Amino acid sequence: MIYLNSISQGILLGGLFALSAVGLSLAFGVLRIVNLAHGDLMTLGGYLAFITIEHTGMSTWYSFLIVVPAMGVIGYLVQRLLLQRALRMGELAPLMVTFGISIIIPNSLVQLFTNNTEQLPVGSLATSSIQVNSQISIGTFPLVTLGISIVMISALQQYLARTKMGRYMRAAADDSEVLRLMGVDHRRVYGIAMGIAFSTLAMAGILFGMRQGGVSPYDGQLTVLFAFETVIIGGLGSLWGTLLGGMVLGIAQTIAGQFSPELPLLVGHLVFLGVLAFRPNGLLGKPVLR
Repeated sequence: MIYLNSISQGILLGGLFALSAVGLSLAFGVLRIVNLAHGDLMTLGGYLAFITIEHTGMSTWYSFLIVVPAMGVIGYLVQRLLLQRALRMGELAPLMVTFGISIIIPNSLVQLFTNNTEQLPVGSLATSSIQVNSQISIGTFPLVTLGISIVMISALQQYLARTKMGRYMRAAADDSEVLRLMGVDHRRVYGIAMGIAFSTLAMAGILFGMRQGGVSPYDGQLTVLFAFETVIIGGLGSLWGTLLGGMVLGIAQTIAGQFSPELPLLVGHLVFLGVLAFRPNGLLGKPVLR
């Protein structure tokens, strides 16, 4: 029964991992860009939520309404002004751009906010839970996070399948040259895709901050690792694969935590390496947006 509780907690944790990896998977699937600044941009989203709360007095949940669209606009501008130019310079140029962003963000945050953790209050959800039986309880906040993750992935899947822009993104993932020959402004398609990716990582950044009680400048160094492991385990470019990968990683960590508090990260890394060694395309196979 103890391990059953660990599995249930791992599934809930996997929802948060999946949400953090959706933007990474989308960016790679459409633009073929590996965003090394992903974790630091999540941290930036958390800090923007903190600033919003401090200046408006609104709750953390209402800050989503401001931060998520703002990060979407930032993502669009980053793609159009920086990454689009880098794409014309070669495959390594976008990698170097995102690496530069990953250095600038935490150092800027240290200068502005110091190394102190800035609080993102959760309210009563921090302690509330659903008691299944005497040994299994499900936290309300992790359950809400899992629900948000599933809704987000479902919405993105429908967007890619049923809208014109979504079909353009899928075409770009298959062959961007064909998209150009059709007369479609591929730069706009790429910009919107990156805007969506930034919006999802902003949501994940805020939720990560809420889960751990706040945000600090160098949180991105760990969260980007979780995101990369999740997306590799599930399959690069597979939206539902991110959910499966997140759950696998979450279950591995929570079960390992039953033996020692020092084991979760190590076991998670070993599971990631095992999948990478024996199934390099991930558990759901081909790296396609599906």
